[in-house]
Amino acid sequence: MTFSERLQQVAKNPEALTQLGRGLERESLRITEDLQVSSLPHPTALGSALTNKWITTDFAESLLEFITPVSRDVDDLLAQLDDIHKFSLSHMAGERLWPMSMPCFVGDQDKIELAQYGSSNTGQMKTLYREGLKRRYGSVMQIISGVHFNFSFPDTFWDSLFGDQTEQQRQDSVSDAYFGLIRNYYRFGWLIPYLFGSSPALCGSFIQNEALKASFEKVGKGTYFLENATALRLSDLGYTNHAQSSLKIGFNSIDQYLTGLNSAIHTPSEEFSELGVMVDGKRQQLNSNVLQIENELYAPIRPKRVAKSGEKPSEALKRAGVEYIEVRSLDVNPFSPIGIDEDQVRFLDLFLIWATLTPSPDMTDCELACWRENWNKVVVDGRNPELLLKIGCHGEELLLKAWGRRVFAELEQVAITLDGLYGNDKYQQTHQRLLTWIEDPQLTFSAKLLDQIKTYQGIGPLGDYYATAHAKQLAQQAFRFYDQATFEQEVAASVIKQHQIEQSDTLSFDEFLADYFADVDVEIPMLTK
Repeated sequence: MTFSERLQQVAKNPEALTQLGRGLERESLRITEDLQVSSLPHPTALGSALTNKWITTDFAESLLEFITPVSRDVDDLLAQLDDIHKFSLSHMAGERLWPMSMPCFVGDQDKIELAQYGSSNTGQMKTLYREGLKRRYGSVMQIISGVHFNFSFPDTFWDSLFGDQTEQQRQDSVSDAYFGLIRNYYRFGWLIPYLFGSSPALCGSFIQNEALKASFEKVGKGTYFLENATALRLSDLGYTNHAQSSLKIGFNSIDQYLTGLNSAIHTPSEEFSELGVMVDGKRQQLNSNVLQIENELYAPIRPKRVAKSGEKPSEALKRAGVEYIEVRSLDVNPFSPIGIDEDQVRFLDLFLIWATLTPSPDMTDCELACWRENWNKVVVDGRNPELLLKIGCHGEELLLKAWGRRVFAELEQVAITLDGLYGNDKYQQTHQRLLTWIEDPQLTFSAKLLDQIKTYQGIGPLGDYYATAHAKQLAQQAFRFYDQATFEQEVAASVIKQHQIEQSDTLSFDEFLADYFADVDVEIPMLTK
């Protein structure tokens, strides 16, 4: 069936498209008044970073991560994230949240303290994993921030699409459909950094090669930019992993994906072996394989399933198939106090529905490399009105603007359908606004941000302005979904839960690691007798 036929088919059941599952994860550095990365530990008033369901840390003690529950309503989703930010800022001892993906100047990366999760085996493993990331890629790259968007379809969507099936048939069909979405995301997802990329500039400390630095323009004391860049965070200068460039992880099926992922987890790395697993009696990384664990795979989108206690992500996928997808290519929106806005969420709804219902042929490694090349062009030169993107691997090219118009023509069908089900025109409004951005690159986030960076003479002064403005706005507004007492209850409960986990450990940390990596050919150095 065609995209339009599939859309009409699922729209017959209103719940199929009005009960979408959405969740947000927003990362942000705590910064001091003088724009330094905070050296204070994770605030005790925010509870346990290991077990608080809304507020945790990512790589560093200073890198907060805010997590919403799954929501079926866009307004509720954003209100939840609003409230999490408001509560957190009120317990940060006057510190603020850095409002951009790329951090400002970081002098000594050894002063970036790794996230701490307590004395439990699980907590120690999380910190040791981060020690490995620091040794492999450096701490500065790891404190680059982003926003992750988790997305799923309700059972009624799959019922409308596939009809009656056995449990195994449904599991296989849903996984295949999500992998079809992922392949189309690689083909057309460059629209996301084009529209919403918010890292056209970065601190000069990210550019080690002087010849490369000469190709950038400079503003202020040390901010470097490319005039048409959209999302340098997604470029080789940002949150990437050169060691993984040779990995052949395909997306044609769940079996192909898991085979490639497990190969990377089991494959020794000569480069990482040289770092050592144990040096002077101290662990440097979990192991010396290409990936320490599955989470180390850097990808703009991931297939996911909620894992059971003690279950690895790949084991959960193998057990019951794909449950949802995680979009990972969103820069922090510096114009929003919570790093993302309503138009972005509604666009992602449109795009991900379209990507799922649009035919998505299998993709060879060569084709995947071609599509990735399009992404690379967009993140460094996306606002160039003459930018040509490839259409597959056979030499055909099309202007970004022309290709964007083609996609938006079909996105409009999704917008009209959704608005018909909801009884309003919110999706069509989003569609029409963003279509003007396809026609005029100066309307995109990156263009607006770069203009302001030039006006403020650098990332630092502009970040300072937005960090203060956002904190003031959140402090002045009332809670929209939760309340103070609800957050304080979760803080208290998280501390108790962490203590219970620490008390329940029956294995030493050595034994715990040996058990966790029992199916992986790695040496676990023993510290305890």
